[in-house]
Amino acid sequence: MRGKSVQIRLNDLLVVDYVEPTPPVIPDSNLEPERFLDRGTFALQCHNTGSVARFRSVRVRPLPDDTPTPAGPAPVVDDVFRAIINDGRHNIPMVDYHVHLKEGLTLEQALAKSRRDGIEYGIAINCGKGFPTENDAAVRAYFDSMKSQPCFVAMQAEGREWTEMFSQKAATLFDYIFTDSMTWTDNRGKRMRLWIPEEVGAIADPQEFMSTLVDRAVGILEHEPIDIYANPTFLPAVIAKDYDRLWTEERMQKVIGAAAKNGVAIEINNRYKLPSPAFIRAAKASGCKFSFGTNNTGPNDLGRCEYGLQMVDECKLVWQDFFVPGSLYPKAIERKPGALKG
Repeated sequence: MRGKSVQIRLNDLLVVDYVEPTPPVIPDSNLEPERFLDRGTFALQCHNTGSVARFRSVRVRPLPDDTPTPAGPAPVVDDVFRAIINDGRHNIPMVDYHVHLKEGLTLEQALAKSRRDGIEYGIAINCGKGFPTENDAAVRAYFDSMKSQPCFVAMQAEGREWTEMFSQKAATLFDYIFTDSMTWTDNRGKRMRLWIPEEVGAIADPQEFMSTLVDRAVGILEHEPIDIYANPTFLPAVIAKDYDRLWTEERMQKVIGAAAKNGVAIEINNRYKLPSPAFIRAAKASGCKFSFGTNNTGPNDLGRCEYGLQMVDECKLVWQDFFVPGSLYPKAIERKPGALKG
């Protein structure tokens, strides 16, 4: 710590790079006095009932007076930054589990933004038919390239073919696995990716389409070894305007029930602003966990979980409602060991 700058390194790896803004952030300012960086004490904090902190010794080494102060920019204190600080202060894990290194976004740039925004990242690689990562060798090469980085490493399983393309041994390398129901084959044998209008085509019977979509989503949640259900309740552009009418209570409950039964967290997606508040409230009531996810296309749309922060407030989510890899139950790949090829 020098001046208004705090840096934390773990084995020489920079994991925190914080510059106090001017004026300082005052969480819940109507309840608490102003807090800012100053002299003080160290504390070991336990969050959960019954948790224990064990330590042998704590040693402090003052930095020399001539240690230079890092010149990193201070964050802009806006409503989003205040919400990040305040929600994190209430133990909600500020993690974007759905970040892609695409369109020139490098790992170094992503990590710098992560530290600046106060949001940890899960960096995901697309794995499946038609993607550069289509086999175990490519998975291992990617995993090796991400070793010792201060972020989660995730598999985004693409399409329904992925369970036949990767082994359990390779999939277990990842901190978590997620997928969505945006790629599937209908009852007439037509494979489609729902975000591509040319593949979806005209939907003559939206009710039939929705029934098939829900069936496919439930099948994914029941049979595929995933930890997070991403882009939930996404609809093709041709019927998206009817979202509230098509996502009936019955349909929502089928998907929610399958997620709850199989211990799959529901992503609160920043890119598509999904799922709806009604879906989130129903999923919370059923005991589902949630995660923040961006699903960015590159550096320009990697946000700050704005929709997730909004839903925390609107749907009264608390830290117990959120997913953390491996904290509450084994990884899905360990719960469903026979789901992938040997």
